[in-house]
Parts: sequence; C-alpha cells; structure tokens
Amino acid sequence: MEITVHSSKSLKPDYGDGCRVAGDVIPLSVFDMVNYDKYIFYVYAFHPSAPPSVALEAGLARALAAYPEWAGRVGDGPAIVLCDASAWFADATTDSELGSGATALLAAGSKVLSLYPSGDGTEELLLVQATRFRCCSLVLGFTMHHKVADGPAMWNFMAAWGQATRGVAINPVQVHDRTSLFARRGPPQIRFEHRGVELKPLDEKPGGGGTQGAQVAGIGDDEVVVHKTLDFSREWIMELKSHVSEGGPRSYSTLQCLAAYFWRCITKARGLDGRQATMIRIAVNGTRMRHPRVPKGYTGSVVLWAWPTTTARQPLDRPLRYAVELISREVARMDDAYFRSFIDFASSGAVEEEMLVPTADAAEVRLGNNVDLDSVLAIPFPKLDFGCGAPFFFRPCYSPAPVDGAIYVVKSLAGDGSVDAYVPLLSRTMESFKKCCYSLPVPPLVAARL
Repeated sequence: MEITVHSSKSLKPDYGDGCRVAGDVIPLSVFDMVNYDKYIFYVYAFHPSAPPSVALEAGLARALAAYPEWAGRVGDGPAIVLCDASAWFADATTDSELGSGATALLAAGSKVLSLYPSGDGTEELLLVQATRFRCCSLVLGFTMHHKVADGPAMWNFMAAWGQATRGVAINPVQVHDRTSLFARRGPPQIRFEHRGVELKPLDEKPGGGGTQGAQVAGIGDDEVVVHKTLDFSREWIMELKSHVSEGGPRSYSTLQCLAAYFWRCITKARGLDGRQATMIRIAVNGTRMRHPRVPKGYTGSVVLWAWPTTTARQPLDRPLRYAVELISREVARMDDAYFRSFIDFASSGAVEEEMLVPTADAAEVRLGNNVDLDSVLAIPFPKLDFGCGAPFFFRPCYSPAPVDGAIYVVKSLAGDGSVDAYVPLLSRTMESFKKCCYSLPVPPLVAARL
C-alpha cells in the first residue's frame, strides 16, 4: 500500500464573525499531570461518499474554534497556551482498494503507519491525515497529544469535527475549566496511598513501586512484539459472562470478564513462575466522581488506574471468577473518595517537595509480568459522522511499536454485539497465547477468531 501525500498545511481555528483574543492559558490539572506525555494514534475508515478535503478542512477549523486547546501549545506552568498556533492537516491518496479485505489491509503491520502522522519533532498537539482510496473510501488517521485530553475527551473533539463538517451544532457543550472542578479540599482528606501508584520518586527505576512490575527473565530489548486482532462474538461473550457468574452473588461486566480472561491467558502463555507477582492495569474514568460531577463536555483528562495484583499461580489454579472478582473489587475501590483523595494529595505540595513524577512514563513502559488493558467499549462510534455515515473500521495504533501486553478492547463496528481486541505480545509468547485462548476451561463455546 503506497501512500502519496499531496498537500499538508497548518490549520487555525475559524471563529467566523467573532474573534477570540489569543494568549489565554489553561493550567494543566492534577489528572493531566499524571497522564502520559505522548501522542495517541487512531485510524478510522469511512465508506463513500466522503466529503471533499475542502469541506473537511473547513469543518476542522470550526471545531478548533470550539476546542482551541488542539490548536494551542504545551507551555510552562505547565499549561496549554491557547495561542491559535495551528493543527496540522494532510491530504493523501493511495491506489489500494478497500473491499472485503479492508480489515486485513488496514491492520497489516507497518502498512498502517503510513495512514497517520508520526508526531515526531512537531509542536502541534493535533495532526490529521485524510487518505482517499481508489474505491473512494476515506481513512482518517489521528495523532493527538495525551496531555490535552483522555480518550473520551479526544472522542468528543473528533465527533465535534464531524458535526462541524455537516453544519450542525457541536454537542456536548465544551467545558474548558481544568482547575475549579478539581480544587483541593480544606482541610485535605488523603485517605489512600498515592505514592508508588500514580506518582513515584524521580530516581525510581521502572518496575519500582509496583506499577510497572518486574521484568521477565531473559527478555531482551531487541525482541519483537507481534500483534494479533481477535474478534469475540456476542454469543461467546454471553457464554463467558454466564460461566463466570454462575452460582455467584452477581453478574459481571463484559470488560471485567474479558480483562480476567486476557490476564489469565497471557500469564499462562508467558510461563511465569507461580510465585511471581502479576498485575493488570485498568483505566478508571473520573466520571464516577460526584462532588461535583465531571460534565460530559469536559475537555481534559480525568483518568486514574486500578492495579489488581496477585501471584501468577492464582489466576491459573483458581476459577476465572477469582480474577474477575479481584478486578471488580479494585475498580470499585476507585470511587469518588479515591479520586478526591488523589486531588488532595497531588495538590498538597508533596509532589514538589519529594520530587515525585508520574508512574505513567511512556519512556519507561515495559510491562514484563503485567498486562495493561484499555477499553473503548463505551465509545458511541455511530456519532462520528462526516456526512458519509459512521466508520466501518477502527483501530488504535502504535508508534514506533506496540508494548508487550498492552491491549485495546473495542466494540465491533459490525453492530452485532461482538468485541474486537488488539493484543500485542512478544513473538515467543504469541503462539502459546493463541493455544491458551482455546484450552483454558472457560466457555465450551469458543467462537473467538484469531
């Protein structure tokens, strides 16, 4: 698949008849500060007939007026400077077709890298590439900086771009205030331990504090991480949930059951010593805060992470419900009180005094014995519409390479209740993992397609 970029340009916000005075500064919140300092990459594919590039550019400029953070720059403070500098937009084509093999083509290894901007050496916080295929399908590749927003807030902006392109009102209404929502209480109520969880000492090595985990013996820096896409049918998921919940006090969510399933399979495939610690990292959205609630149109990050922990032997020797319940309990623990405790701690001055830094360090991520699971099951894909309907394909992307054990779980765009999972593992682990997917005693109905 050869991509030809015909043009690229900087786009500034289009305020119409109004004129916003540039130069405002939005301080980063305590949640922004502990988020990853890196770009996130997404690829969406749309059936014909997509709007022309001139319409996409105009819609993007109007969306940037509603979300000026994406045309700003990260400044000192730290903060986002609303300087109306620009976002970056590229127009490209390819002679390839997107037919029945679209999924295979778009998911194929390094080929997908040419469908979105890399973000290397740039100051822009948002970069987009529109690639038109010979069949007139459109692929939009997004490169978005994580310091600006978390996944749901990124989604809000992408949906706003579609709304602006179609000429309809942008909804939800944007909320740009990042400080008053997360004000420190007086007196502070720090009820939970946050050292070694969200924050760690500056000189702590990766794997310290329990957040990244020990390294698997024998893994070298040059080992290849390979990627597989799994599709789990609605029937298989229902069978899995029924299997886990049978005879138990309550039912469990799709995410909890899948997280436990992956954790178990990967632990077995890695061949860990039964006494070694293993953890699964699960993002927990701060929308569960109550006093006050986080508005739907909030534009920043409001995510922390749960780290259910056990020894490698436990998920394999016990019923799958053990891992599911462990995950459920740890996620439930991160309620309004936990988030408010984190706000109070992060605002207490201890971060500066003790020179604490985020444990979410993109340069140090190596999961080793652990698993990281990001879910976008709640994303309403049908609302991403540029006038040609909802996307028929979506995948999260990685640059320069995926991380061993960092999984994305996505609601299938087929609309049949199935779930897609993007699983990157070391090559020597992947074959064992695929066998585990069929051999572990979970549902007798196995319709997962590898």
